[in-house]
Amino acid sequence: MTATTVLQTAPLAIDEEAADRIFRTARTTSLWTDADVSDTQLEAAWDLAKMGPTQMNTLPLRVLAVRSPEAKDRLVAHMADGNKSKVSAAPVSLVLAADPAFHEHLDVLFPVYPGIKDQLAPAAETREQMARNNAFLQAGYLVVALRAVGLAAGPMNGMDAEGIDREFFGDSGWKSFLVVNVGVADGEGSPYPRGPRLSFDQVAQTL
Repeated sequence: MTATTVLQTAPLAIDEEAADRIFRTARTTSLWTDADVSDTQLEAAWDLAKMGPTQMNTLPLRVLAVRSPEAKDRLVAHMADGNKSKVSAAPVSLVLAADPAFHEHLDVLFPVYPGIKDQLAPAAETREQMARNNAFLQAGYLVVALRAVGLAAGPMNGMDAEGIDREFFGDSGWKSFLVVNVGVADGEGSPYPRGPRLSFDQVAQTL
């Protein structure tokens, strides 16, 4: 029996409906119903996503929920032309950013390493790289978490990130890297058929 056969026949630790909702039938979404997205739903998604592992429990992801028409207009101005209408149409758009000042929280988040906050304070370049790498990791958790609470997500990075940072983040130092449109999908949420995926054998090696 091959490893691929084992993976195909082994039972999941979650039920099939959950696997479908989170992975198999979920789509990158650009078509939405009129259903609202509540702060309670967004908080529930974060309460799942925050449990994913990050380096030294840094949790550098920061989230700006853009909901009002005025704020949407400000965000649309910094999106690539092909993404402007997508932001306008979405019930909520989340601007995801990395916070290079994540070390300020490490006394609480990573108490097993006393002094790490002060050790990282002068290492701005190291902190910026750590923030970006781990915020991207958290962004993946957040997309899955949004699906788990019954929402759909449309992540995209066709945008003027520096312009968004100036527009929304001022002197905070947050660095935007992704915009995720969020809502309830209308049908499959996309007019396009699902693209093919690579198999395990195509992407993995075993030594």
